[in-house]
Amino acid sequence: VINRLGFNNEGHAAAEKRLAARKGRGGIVGVNIGANKDSSDRIGDYERGVARFAQYASYLTVNISSPNTPGLRNMQAREQLGELLSRVMAARAAATAQPPVFLKIAPDLVEAELEDIAAEVTEKRVDGVIVSNTTISRPPLRSGDTARESGGLSGKPLFERSTIVLAKMRKLLGPELAIVGVGGVDSADTALDKIRAGADLVQLYTGMIYAGPSLPGRILSGMARFVEKERLKSICELRDSRLDFWASRQL
Repeated sequence: VINRLGFNNEGHAAAEKRLAARKGRGGIVGVNIGANKDSSDRIGDYERGVARFAQYASYLTVNISSPNTPGLRNMQAREQLGELLSRVMAARAAATAQPPVFLKIAPDLVEAELEDIAAEVTEKRVDGVIVSNTTISRPPLRSGDTARESGGLSGKPLFERSTIVLAKMRKLLGPELAIVGVGGVDSADTALDKIRAGADLVQLYTGMIYAGPSLPGRILSGMARFVEKERLKSICELRDSRLDFWASRQL
């Protein structure tokens, strides 16, 4: 799927009303915070988002990697990222609740950029990273004309690169920091591959467009069968088991 929606939404007040209505229910609620396209103070947008939504969130995502907001990915550069994370973590400390903060990064990064991001995440004591957002690259696809359209590409073509970036970030961040693997997950096998490459958690979206909302349940069932077949005590035993394989691959 190629999408170029950006961060279209009804604003803080409307989102807060919906979140407040479900407060106290079970389940994990992640709140994705981004900057407005026309904002003159993008870091301020993140601070205000943290202050307003921390009380409703199981975790907060600091999204600096959408390809559809012009200039947003520039915030992954070390100097801007350092200031952003400092102010976000200060806003979290001052909020009425302190949920974990995850930084969501792009797959279209070189190794030096990954090293800078890992250094800032570690220094600012961010709780984890989400790897990755959609890609602006275009691996070979059958529908060549459509593939050249603008926007972020997700789904199966994103799997390989996003998994390589995931493994490289695990190497840089060490074994303790939480990493969420995203990109091309459409089966138990691909979810397990993310874990083998270093992910603690797995997210998906595009797969449900093709396979429907029951896909996560089928993936979990498949993973449970794998654990039973391999006589594992926990799926966690698989984490990092193919880390070296994925981390050694070229971006």
